[in-house]
Amino acid sequence: MKIVLVTMPWHQLDTPCLPLGLLRARLAACRERHEVDDWYGNLAWAGHLCDAGFSLDDYALVADWGVWHAMGEWVFAGALYGDPGWQDEEYRGYLAERGVPAGRALEMRAAAEEFTSAATAAILALHPDLVGFTTTFQQNVASLAVAQRLKAARPELITVFGGGNCHGPMGPALHRNFPFVDHVINGEAEVAFVSLVDALAGGGPLDGIGGLTWRPPGGGSRSNGPAGMVPMQLVPRPDYSAWQTALDASPLRDRIRPVLIYEAARGCWWGEKHHCTFCGLNGTTMKFRSKPADQVFTELAGLISEHQILDVVTVDNILDPGYLRGLLPRLREADWDVLIRYEVKANLRGDQLAALRDAGVRHLQPGLESLSSPVLRLMEKGVHATQNVQVLRDADDHELTIDWNWLYGFPGETPADYGPVIGQVPALVHLQPPTGVTRILLERFSPHFERPELGFRDRQPAPMYGHVYDLPQAELMDLCYQFQAEPRGIGGTTEEALRTACRDWQRDHHASYLVRDETEAGLRIADSRAGWPRREHLLGEPAAARLYDLLDRPRAVSALAAQLAGEGYRLDQRDITALLGAWQGDGLVFADDGRVVALATRTRPLRASEPGG
Repeated sequence: MKIVLVTMPWHQLDTPCLPLGLLRARLAACRERHEVDDWYGNLAWAGHLCDAGFSLDDYALVADWGVWHAMGEWVFAGALYGDPGWQDEEYRGYLAERGVPAGRALEMRAAAEEFTSAATAAILALHPDLVGFTTTFQQNVASLAVAQRLKAARPELITVFGGGNCHGPMGPALHRNFPFVDHVINGEAEVAFVSLVDALAGGGPLDGIGGLTWRPPGGGSRSNGPAGMVPMQLVPRPDYSAWQTALDASPLRDRIRPVLIYEAARGCWWGEKHHCTFCGLNGTTMKFRSKPADQVFTELAGLISEHQILDVVTVDNILDPGYLRGLLPRLREADWDVLIRYEVKANLRGDQLAALRDAGVRHLQPGLESLSSPVLRLMEKGVHATQNVQVLRDADDHELTIDWNWLYGFPGETPADYGPVIGQVPALVHLQPPTGVTRILLERFSPHFERPELGFRDRQPAPMYGHVYDLPQAELMDLCYQFQAEPRGIGGTTEEALRTACRDWQRDHHASYLVRDETEAGLRIADSRAGWPRREHLLGEPAAARLYDLLDRPRAVSALAAQLAGEGYRLDQRDITALLGAWQGDGLVFADDGRVVALATRTRPLRASEPGG
């Protein structure tokens, strides 16, 4: 067979498509040899937009910001339903009601119709027998619009959908509502897709392929049992050769800085024990699995060598702790000068952050989410707020960029959980601020969705889906990923105070420093933070200096007293409490829920606005 694998808008422009790379490599396991092409519709659409007077920034706004409002899906909904004006006024009203800036997204719909026809023609020109669409987040509607036209042009052509938008009930819902979709794979596809291709090529049965939804001879829609989890030894090194060819041929090539995508692990070892209440990632495949460190090193070396790209993003939901010992030393010794981005748990020590830096990791997403310990407990995060602050402080010492959002709106949170923390945010201005402050979404597969007793009892599909799909509410309940429910948690003045504090943090961070230094006179802390008096604090007493040293990691007063007493310092709990109170007033420490941590960094971090940054 001739197989064409397709990734449609709004896949990122600077990265290959991991599902296409994995499936392209896995097809070598088929019983027969098949010819395989990839078609990067995201690059084609971006080029089409640029020819029509749009910019890559216009594409990025829809791909990044628009995902929270199905903006990219709406752009192609007119092409799907054959009506360029479909839900036009209604969607504009939806955006206006929420004050959502659309950029030039509303103008793009006129270009979507022409592009859908051009995409159909381009795929047909490859003479496929089977076209496989990967769809995650905003890729559903563009994929459906093209699949519909492919089937209209060549009814015998086989269409297959898979990806994140097909997990759980979403895949069967997509299949039964769009009859031009022949097959949907629900879950991890490395085994199921190979089995499907073998069955189609050899005329074999389909009812034994796990995770497959298909159309039996009598019509309708039939779903097999779940696909199950794929062992990581069956997940190959992705084959990005077709992406490299498409990128090199794109007229946008010189305007895109390419980044490699790599997957070493699936699932979440923390989520197996305590699923974060707001998290809808992993679907039904939470169990953590990872590749051996030697295999990861070999595969990364091969990808970097083949593509000559030194920027690597891992898509693992969480770092395998074993990689700290088994993988990172090998990456450090290789001295590739790579820049790696990784998602980690926020309980890493300073020495572990140093190991990540030495291995080439420069960008971390540690899942901080909040600086309130009571709220973190509501999330089931398994960390204390002072640990999150420690990561922010140590990241600056180890030249690591931190990506995080402050989440709120959890059932059970109260203003009392936020007041003391908001009051201390000005003391954190020298540390890396959150990118945004966001009320949590209700996502499919999250405990908040699966367990209404946690607080979100009345759920409906998010309103944006009504402007994307012409489907009844019951079908949208199965098809959509985001839901609407009565807001929970803080609001009003507390919500606004949190937002204001974080906006000030973002504004003043670039000019703020709080740096410690050992001197003959004692421990000196130089304060040049915005909003604070420019001054130096000298901790000349050895006991005070030692106390501040012990706050390098979070501690309770009782633990501090015991440690100091064991070392021969004469400070009791009352003395320590008095010192900590004074230091908190000066913004030298952060305190929450009975623990305290030092805020001064050991180096002066380099800011992006400084020369050489």
